[in-house]
Amino acid sequence: MPRDHEVSEFIFDRAEERQGIRQRLAKRLPFLIHGPAGVGKSLLLRSVLAEFPSILYCEDSATTHVMLRSLAHNLLRLKNPRAQTAFRNEEAIKTKSPISLKGIVMDALNQGEYSVVLDHLKRPSYSFAAAVREMMGWGSTPVSAVARSGHMEDTGFLQRYYSDRSEKYEIQDFNASVAEQFARETATRAGLSASNMSDFLDKVLEFSDGNPGKIGVLIKMASFPKYRSDDHIKITPLYIDFRMNWNPIRAR
Repeated sequence: MPRDHEVSEFIFDRAEERQGIRQRLAKRLPFLIHGPAGVGKSLLLRSVLAEFPSILYCEDSATTHVMLRSLAHNLLRLKNPRAQTAFRNEEAIKTKSPISLKGIVMDALNQGEYSVVLDHLKRPSYSFAAAVREMMGWGSTPVSAVARSGHMEDTGFLQRYYSDRSEKYEIQDFNASVAEQFARETATRAGLSASNMSDFLDKVLEFSDGNPGKIGVLIKMASFPKYRSDDHIKITPLYIDFRMNWNPIRAR
């Protein structure tokens, strides 16, 4: 099953959301981006990150060690003096123990006005949250995060850092009108055509509930030979396979 950003690489009707993320990043205060799987949280975030070169973006925040390695790579890329002294190259980061890596990263954070963004949270542990607390406290570095939900099931022990409503920014699925426009534009960009195109798009809107990731995946699947019969899309088997394979954990 393709991921949402592989089939919906363009951003449609999200100027307000992009500006909301941009403004929050500019303030350098911790906040949580949340919304359902496939809504495009990571896509929107990545679209504005280039405007903030001092942001250390961790695409994978599965564990404390993974997070620290990602931060080290970011710091080395930004030519942080402490990171350059500790790591001759990217490969050298892998040789450091978690304790050594943490010390180097914390020292490096103190040498500049960085911000950290943790994407794809997987219910962070207590030790993960402790490392974030140290970054935000001793390191004086604001840490923002991205999760499917603003509650404990996704934010784990980081929940306490984004407990206030003002510290959360929700990305929602498209309303019916925008979803229809997005589906048609996505189909056009994909070069998709069929004799039952109108019926297919109606079903896409029904199946997706306005979720752009789901819309993109359904349209991508419609181009696969197994779901085609001459110039006809086989909607029912496509939908059955979609329901069986749609993975809300991967499509964030």
